[in-house]
Amino acid sequence: MASKDCILAIDQGTTSTRAIVFDRSATALSLARREFPQHYPQPGWVEHDVEDIWSDVVLTSREAIAKAGGVERIAGIGITNQRETVVIWERKTGKPIHRAIVWQDRRTSALCVKLRKEGKEEDMRARTGLLLDPYFSASKIAWILDHVEGARERAEKGELACGTIDCFLLSRLTDGKVHRTDITNACRTALFNIHTQQWDDELLSLFNVPRALLPEVCDNSGHLGETDPAVFGRSIVIGGMAGDQHAALVGQACFKKGMVKSTYGTGCFMLTNTGEKAVASTNRLLTTIAFRIDGKTTYALEGSIFVAGAAIKWLRDGLHLITHASQTDDMATRVDDSHGVYMVPGFVGLGAPHWDPDARGLICGLTLGSTQAHIARAALEAVAFQTYDLLRAMIDDGAAEASALRIDGGMAANDWFSQFLANMLQVPVQRPKDLETTALGAAFLAGLATGVWSSTDEVAATWQEDSVFEPRIDSDLRKKLLAGWHDAVRRTLSTYGQDAA
Repeated sequence: MASKDCILAIDQGTTSTRAIVFDRSATALSLARREFPQHYPQPGWVEHDVEDIWSDVVLTSREAIAKAGGVERIAGIGITNQRETVVIWERKTGKPIHRAIVWQDRRTSALCVKLRKEGKEEDMRARTGLLLDPYFSASKIAWILDHVEGARERAEKGELACGTIDCFLLSRLTDGKVHRTDITNACRTALFNIHTQQWDDELLSLFNVPRALLPEVCDNSGHLGETDPAVFGRSIVIGGMAGDQHAALVGQACFKKGMVKSTYGTGCFMLTNTGEKAVASTNRLLTTIAFRIDGKTTYALEGSIFVAGAAIKWLRDGLHLITHASQTDDMATRVDDSHGVYMVPGFVGLGAPHWDPDARGLICGLTLGSTQAHIARAALEAVAFQTYDLLRAMIDDGAAEASALRIDGGMAANDWFSQFLANMLQVPVQRPKDLETTALGAAFLAGLATGVWSSTDEVAATWQEDSVFEPRIDSDLRKKLLAGWHDAVRRTLSTYGQDAA
């Protein structure tokens, strides 16, 4: 019989689901991936059918396991997921009562504005490290309870369960026997106190969410449950769970205070490890729990950008300027500059440091000389400009000047983008050999729980650099580019933002 020397990582993202099997050397032995449909019932609304997600998780996992040599090699399972996306389901049947409401969804903007005007944000932020914004799960849960007939009454009776996607998958994988979430997903709901590390009664009352709905909160690494044998042919320990950005922090081996990573997927998320201290931000960044392992909590400062890779996807699917994301590298190098074109990708509002849900996308600086290549380059540049804004806000909050930035996610494979990022940030940008750091982080967490890796030091020793991009740009040109970007952002906010006339 094969030895149990591998971990299956389930990476359930915003637009696709991936399953990857890693061995002890943190090498990916197999990968399976499936995209799933997005649903946009109204402008600003984004939903997922969790039955699509569940089906894809099962299919991709079985495929990855088979490619890696069979289920007998799997020591455990790690799960990482799109955060803040929330679903409510029947405890008895496991059937959802409504589509999942996605983190990008803005339907609860009015509620958040109302609560903010009532002066509720300061106390909520002190408890959660978060802002009053539709991005987080609490207002989405309240919306489902208020808009699905009978939902609130059933929730009060304990007939319904609620959770983020990790929680839903854990329930399905265990045939409904386990209702748990991990601390990193819990802390993004706006219902969880990051200091007491408990569901907070004041916040539950604020959003009118019954406690009976909520799962038990666990460490990121440990015995979270076991799969029903019918799913993969035998029972497998689920040993790790973390929200995608926290998993990427682990996958990038950012275990030491001061280490910074930035992940470029659908959105862009930068996290700085702040150690045992929860650092309060004065620049509208988020204070969050980075991870909790063996009961020890590590905190982080986070900057969240809603649209990064999603802008490239829009170039492909919306404007049909490209047929594959990789073409943007060639298009960016085809022209000397963006020809004065700037894209502010506020398609679903702007995240940190603006936090304006009413902002919308803007392309400015167009002339008769503007081409497809200029627009593609402007989309890439916008992600780097937004990353610059995040890093400056972190430094202004008291974080040390970064000695390097570790990057991952799909856009990190683009050499031109990685170099432009280094130019704007003026720090070395390090790209690892394996860009699947989100899935790898989930694997590490599960492997620590099942003995595949013995310690975080052993995990850190597996990290390998593929490329490093050193800053190389004329300082005056850099200042000019950043000034143009900030002017474009001002135009966006003055036209579409909350303060627009």
